[in-house]
Amino acid sequence: MAHGPLQGVKVVSCSTAQAGTVPYMLMADLGADVIKIETPKGGDGSRGMTVLPGMGSTFFETNNRGVKSVTLNLKEPEGRAILHKLVAEADIFGQNFRPGAAEKNGFGWEELRKINPKLVYVSISGYGTKGPNGHLPGTDSMAQALGGIAEAYSMPGQKMRTGIASVADESTAMLAFGGALAALHHARTTGVGQKIELSLLGSLVRLLGWTFTTTMWRNKNPVTGQARVTGTAERPGISASFNDRDGKPLVFQLTGPEDWQDAMTSLGFLDALKAKGFGHLGVIIDNDAKREELLALLDELFATGTREDWVGKLRGADIVSAPINTMLEASNDPDVIANGHVTHVEHPKHGKLKVHGTPWRFSETPAKPGIAPELGEHNDAVLEALGYDKAAVGDLKKRGVI
Repeated sequence: MAHGPLQGVKVVSCSTAQAGTVPYMLMADLGADVIKIETPKGGDGSRGMTVLPGMGSTFFETNNRGVKSVTLNLKEPEGRAILHKLVAEADIFGQNFRPGAAEKNGFGWEELRKINPKLVYVSISGYGTKGPNGHLPGTDSMAQALGGIAEAYSMPGQKMRTGIASVADESTAMLAFGGALAALHHARTTGVGQKIELSLLGSLVRLLGWTFTTTMWRNKNPVTGQARVTGTAERPGISASFNDRDGKPLVFQLTGPEDWQDAMTSLGFLDALKAKGFGHLGVIIDNDAKREELLALLDELFATGTREDWVGKLRGADIVSAPINTMLEASNDPDVIANGHVTHVEHPKHGKLKVHGTPWRFSETPAKPGIAPELGEHNDAVLEALGYDKAAVGDLKKRGVI
């Protein structure tokens, strides 16, 4: 089978960190030819992040697998000239430096569009370019803090905090991936390229989805904690988590009164709940005291059995339920493994490594995860393809251009 549906797509990326690299790593998974530009001395700073003894950087490997590394000193005119030659042949260009830096270093939108009018130019910033802080650098934790997701995962009475998973970075990467391919379709149809701007903050706001809309329409912060209560008194819904007798957590989600009856009957809880006035879930809608009373009662009931048993009974009644996994448990979950969400690659230095799979399954052009490149690994091949002979490449290395 052909490797990936993006064969023939050429990408050049002057990007670092996570949001700026993952879009093009995903494209490489799908067969695109992706060239990552790095500085000759040291390269992408994330090569030195989260380095495990004898294993290299989990951060760099995860975010840059399958791409080619070419080193260029963009402070040198010859380095910029090489970049411009690569851009002339590219379909997509990406950068995620703070506003203004790309223009100073020879890869701003106005400069590159003159070289390649069909170019799709993806620019990622922290805050967006129009607000009062658009000139500042941004990070995942900054976007989590400003965007509201800290509240989404908070518990009443506890401090809000940003999480360890880079949800702003990854959300931005997914949106950049889709936006770039949408613009590429337009460029191939019309012959006209364009610039796409995204921000960590804007992507995080989008990630909050309907919950953010509800907050705006109500002009009131959402109720947080172990349960998410939705709907009306007539058509209530709930998503809630509880611990079993061994402290192992689980979750279930209900979308109507019928689900409540079926779920509580399957668990053997319905009679006890009716005795306390909770035969219908609608009594907790807009009633904080009733909600807390119900959750406390369910805490007691779930603490009488095992997670495996509770989840099995709920699923048997066609109720959505699952154990709440730690990250390590998630990496070994049978559905994660069976569907290839986690897979293995053969690494020339480290042997068989467990890595992310790809989120898509293409019937005709399957994705193929690669490995991250050594710094400057593809200098010779890429430059020779541009017309530089071995002597010229050697001279560029000697003078620090590459």
